Amino acid sequence: MPHSSSRSQNPPQSHLYRDASDPDGPPVEHRVRGIALRLGAVTAFGAMMAAMKYASEHGVASVEILFYRNLFSLPTIIAWIIWSGGFSVVRTKRPGAHATRSFLGLGVMFLTFMALARLPLAEATVISFSAPLFATMLSALFLREMVGWHRWSAIGIGFVGVLIAVQPGGSDLPVVGVAIGLAAALGTAVIVITLRQIGQTEGAAATVFWFNIVCLTATALPMPFMFKSHDPGAWIALLLGGLVGGFAQIMMTSAVRYAPVSVLAPFDYLQMLWAIFWGYLLFAATPSAPTIAGAALIASAGCYVVWREKKLNRPVTGVAKL
Repeated sequence: MPHSSSRSQNPPQSHLYRDASDPDGPPVEHRVRGIALRLGAVTAFGAMMAAMKYASEHGVASVEILFYRNLFSLPTIIAWIIWSGGFSVVRTKRPGAHATRSFLGLGVMFLTFMALARLPLAEATVISFSAPLFATMLSALFLREMVGWHRWSAIGIGFVGVLIAVQPGGSDLPVVGVAIGLAAALGTAVIVITLRQIGQTEGAAATVFWFNIVCLTATALPMPFMFKSHDPGAWIALLLGGLVGGFAQIMMTSAVRYAPVSVLAPFDYLQMLWAIFWGYLLFAATPSAPTIAGAALIASAGCYVVWREKKLNRPVTGVAKL
């Protein structure tokens, strides 16, 4: 048995790399892995949204997009579950909670794709990032979490950013599309609150799996009446969108195993840059100056809320990805 002096000179490897500002947190090398997974997830989600936008531009209805999004992501999710230890990890004692979360998610996903069909990719993505602001508001209203003037101010600034981005009454953005996008963001905030409660007893693999199964089953019902033939480009977009969407969910879920949400959440806003990139590449769309200014305000407000929640040791609000 080694002497105590030997142990003091050779501390466990994990303690050598801990963040000095958070000595009780995960090792720094784990945080780097978590950040890398989050960046991969954000990149994949950006590609998925671009693929689904492309499909909608080529005549694929939102209900069809929902079905194929879940169908083509299922093999990826099943492979991940098998690799994670088999289907025992998806057993649940709360089927009702999963059903509620899944149908909420299905509705939000439908609204998201409807907004995507009506708005430019960058603008639709910018509006979707008002979800963390809504989530903080809902936490105060329904979970009775204390939200001080710092975060209320940040929320206000964030919504000013939304107004600047959509320019009500002064832009070419369709009012219906903007309204649907905001409804999707509000629904995403409700899911964030729901996931906080489900996550206390249910594992991430079970949540992802049952969400996919419920959504796939529900959207399969109208497909015999909705099925249409599409051009090869649309089918490729649907296939790629489903595959990268599945990978994105896995990476997003895996990232929180290695780093706290407070570290990861700010990287989500990079998806807005991907939306600008794909919008320009695929649709020759360049976001307006107000859209960029609004996006900067929304991202700044969201990051401040994350920082403040971490400082106060409260549950950090992230964006629920679908």
